Amino acid sequence: MSLTAKSLAVVYHSPYGHTAKVAQYITQGAEKAGVQVHLMNVEQVDWDVLDAADAIIFGCPTYMGSLSAAMKLFMEQSSKRWLARTWQGKLAAGFTNGGGLSGDKLAVLQQINLFAMQHGMLWSGLPLMPTGRSTTDLNRMSSFLGLMTQSDNAPVEVTPPEGDLTTAVWFGEYIGLLLNKIN
Repeated sequence: MSLTAKSLAVVYHSPYGHTAKVAQYITQGAEKAGVQVHLMNVEQVDWDVLDAADAIIFGCPTYMGSLSAAMKLFMEQSSKRWLARTWQGKLAAGFTNGGGLSGDKLAVLQQINLFAMQHGMLWSGLPLMPTGRSTTDLNRMSSFLGLMTQSDNAPVEVTPPEGDLTTAVWFGEYIGLLLNKIN
């Protein structure tokens, strides 16, 4: 790793706290890789931090098979950066959390991926083979485009399950290690 730590921003929307919890676990993984992490909600964006970051991970809940409105608003607010190509060449990744096992989470990751591609970013998925389907298994939803987690209709203290949170740590560490390989 270079003398200067790479910088990663995790920007998310989380009205009930479940997606924020996943973002915190992703942050733990990235910090294990020695990356400086900036965690922020889309409702309090620090554009200067996002512009300076070497990588950005975007996350939001899956609502009715789509992005949350606040995440879509954030995307639209980034249009000046799109025009200036401010984020071009940065590493990007995405995650989503929802109540259903599917809930069309893939559609949300595709929307986040397309957003990153519009900005000229370099996308990284989740190259982790699923280890099973129980709540303690890694990548139990077999997602490869990005991280998918599932929360029951329960308090944030008890959901998402252990395997999803462990996968979030793995994902954050993977992105951090990948970022450290980029010169």
